[in-house]
Amino acid sequence: MSGCFIAKDGPTGAEIRASSDVTLERAASNISYALVKVSPQILDGMNAFARTRAHGFAATAKRRARYADVRIGQGDLLGITIFEASAGGLFIPQEAGSRAGNFVQIPNQQVDGSGNITVPYAGTLRVIGRTPADVSKMITDRLAQRAIEPQVVVSLNERRGNDVSVLGEVKAPARFSLDPGGINLLGAIARAGGPTQPTYETAVTVQRAKQTFQAAMSTIVKSPEQNITLIPGDVVYVSREPRSFMVFGATPTVVSTIANSSRKFSFDEDNLTLADGIARANGLDNLRADATSIFLFRLEHRDLLAQLGVDVSKYSGPLVPTVYQVNFTRADGMFIANSLYLQHRDIIYVSDSPSTDFLKFLNVVRQTIGTVGDAANAGNSILDLQRAR
Repeated sequence: MSGCFIAKDGPTGAEIRASSDVTLERAASNISYALVKVSPQILDGMNAFARTRAHGFAATAKRRARYADVRIGQGDLLGITIFEASAGGLFIPQEAGSRAGNFVQIPNQQVDGSGNITVPYAGTLRVIGRTPADVSKMITDRLAQRAIEPQVVVSLNERRGNDVSVLGEVKAPARFSLDPGGINLLGAIARAGGPTQPTYETAVTVQRAKQTFQAAMSTIVKSPEQNITLIPGDVVYVSREPRSFMVFGATPTVVSTIANSSRKFSFDEDNLTLADGIARANGLDNLRADATSIFLFRLEHRDLLAQLGVDVSKYSGPLVPTVYQVNFTRADGMFIANSLYLQHRDIIYVSDSPSTDFLKFLNVVRQTIGTVGDAANAGNSILDLQRAR
């Protein structure tokens, strides 16, 4: 038997350990975790907490995003029209036939790097950060003593200092100026052609000044308050962020595909429940699974665990390793599984039944006895052939 060749993919663990020059082995330290048996009351607390922590924009983003009056920025082109009450004033000649109308249009004025423009007879005006109505009043006040009852209309002909940009996983990345009426987030994304990926795996990031806010596309679509109004200078980045979960333990073997491994599954909807996850893995193995011990492994928020009555004093970080247990042999356990929502990188583990190890042992014994019996029969056959010769 020692001379037989047995195919294998690589060296065994024992061979690797034996060939090492240096071995570093530290004392084992177990990861402390909390075990929570999910009841209807626990489930209500989990879902209420999840609603408050929905993957949406923070309150500060929604508050600061309220659109105000259009403000003039650097590089903007202003159109200025000055009206006078009668001819013979500063801009309208005395001879009525020399030109039509009682107004004059100033060539477009671009706001310079200092935030100023220049208007004839009104001088240099600082207009950056002001509204067109403010600038109109400034010019009117400057011309009041020189023109005949002047009235001034100021318009933003081209906006270059109030742009927003939409980048990333959109069909037509764009940079455009905000309209006077403002534009909300979904409107800006639509203007860029819309997202290229499904909503359940699309995230939207808004960079504003020195802060960054992020929300799931599905949350923005379903919650009107998340569809914030953009302000000048915002940068919107649409990205693909697929979510996944894993299933281990006593579930039937799932055929692997290129896009999805046999134990790792992608979210193909906005929300999936524990029941959905087990169904993706073809349910429980009738011969192996312990239906009383369905576990969900997750790094959970310590605030939630504290609300559920778990002692979190021994945990220092904001996330606590947590194992949720659901009993599928009870009717309420099935309802709980259908209402317990999965999160990205959750691990579902279906425990083996206590009798499984014994059944495995019996199977090994049965195979061993069968192998010995086959070998004995083969030996007797050889002896019979030798005798026959």
